[in-house]
Amino acid sequence: MTEENKENKAPEAKPEAQQLPVVHKFLVGEKMGMTQIFDAAGNLHAVTVVKAGPCRVAYTRTKEKDGYQAICLGFGHKKEKNAYKAELGLSKKFNSPALRHLREFRVNDLAGAAQGQTASVERFAEGEYVDVQGVTKGHGFSGGMKRHNFAGGSASHGASDRERAPGSLGSRRSLGRVLPGQRMAGHWGVETCSVQKVKVMKVIPEQNLILVNSGIPGAAGSMVYITRTNKKLPKPPAAHAKAKGKKEAPKAKPAPKK
Repeated sequence: MTEENKENKAPEAKPEAQQLPVVHKFLVGEKMGMTQIFDAAGNLHAVTVVKAGPCRVAYTRTKEKDGYQAICLGFGHKKEKNAYKAELGLSKKFNSPALRHLREFRVNDLAGAAQGQTASVERFAEGEYVDVQGVTKGHGFSGGMKRHNFAGGSASHGASDRERAPGSLGSRRSLGRVLPGQRMAGHWGVETCSVQKVKVMKVIPEQNLILVNSGIPGAAGSMVYITRTNKKLPKPPAAHAKAKGKKEAPKAKPAPKK
């Protein structure tokens, strides 16, 4: 083959990774921020924009080998020089750069799940309800009023140094010591928090975006985890109206006493 033919030869197309079965409804994503959109009826909704996927199945856990069943999804990539040897070895198994974020999701059935598969935002549809988990913003060391919404002390009668004080902490009730769990000043934030049963308002597959009708814990750029909600779903409007308009059957009159 001449040099000219080598230059004109089209590069070989890489085989596309198979999709994770849609029954496994979970994704790892990045919180982008908040905005607002209009629905079909013209109502305005505040939404949080999440860039979710495409995620890659890093590995699976089986009950026979690990004692539980789970699927680990990876999101994002990082440079090879910043990855551990174990991460590089894991990524080489499915010919991919080192994954930045890994998260295991427990499942009841591993049917169809295999290493190297991809998961995109298309596994969720508009109108579905999901649970979103994230890590709250860190506020450092905060006082009682800011951390627990205390009212503070009176600003009169010369008590200028007690306006933001938490008040008495120990008493005879607590045996002269501060009991565990007492609301006091301390570290606030950086806690795992979940928002349950939020509605998916819009899915944009071209940009890997999901818009959910709720605020999500964490700052912009933080990692969030989206799963199918385990709460009771609301009835469809048609079924609700049908049940509401259905008349109860008349009760049978009791037989007259003899």
